[in-house]
Amino acid sequence: MLLIDEVDSFLQNRSNSRHSWEITAVNEMLTCMETYNGVFIASTNRMDGLDPASLRRFDLKVKFDALKPQQAWKLLNSYCLALGLKIPDASLQSALQKLDGLTPGDFAALERQHRFRPIGDANALIAALQAECALKTPHKKAIGFT
Repeated sequence: MLLIDEVDSFLQNRSNSRHSWEITAVNEMLTCMETYNGVFIASTNRMDGLDPASLRRFDLKVKFDALKPQQAWKLLNSYCLALGLKIPDASLQSALQKLDGLTPGDFAALERQHRFRPIGDANALIAALQAECALKTPHKKAIGFT
């Protein structure tokens, strides 16, 4: 089995290429995909940047969306246990539901950060999750009158 994470760096859309070597690299990757006899798994968070010819070479395509509120709440509780924090009460669910684009990776990042910047309680964990989500969704300033 071969797993390539961030495969968009190898399979970028050739129509956006500026140099011939970029096209050649994608062509070579496509050829290797076709001749590989094992299980090939690729992941990306940039499907729109993949070369259309690469998509035809995948038998299955699976999309993982952001967490649903119930999934986020369950994961929050699991991470509180793992980090030795008190289980949050249900009043924090509404704050968690407001987070846009929350993923398991956000929780994992905070678990790693906890080693050198300890998180004290569930409120602090949610605040840190808010900061992680804010990094992913840049705020656009309005132009003109608001």
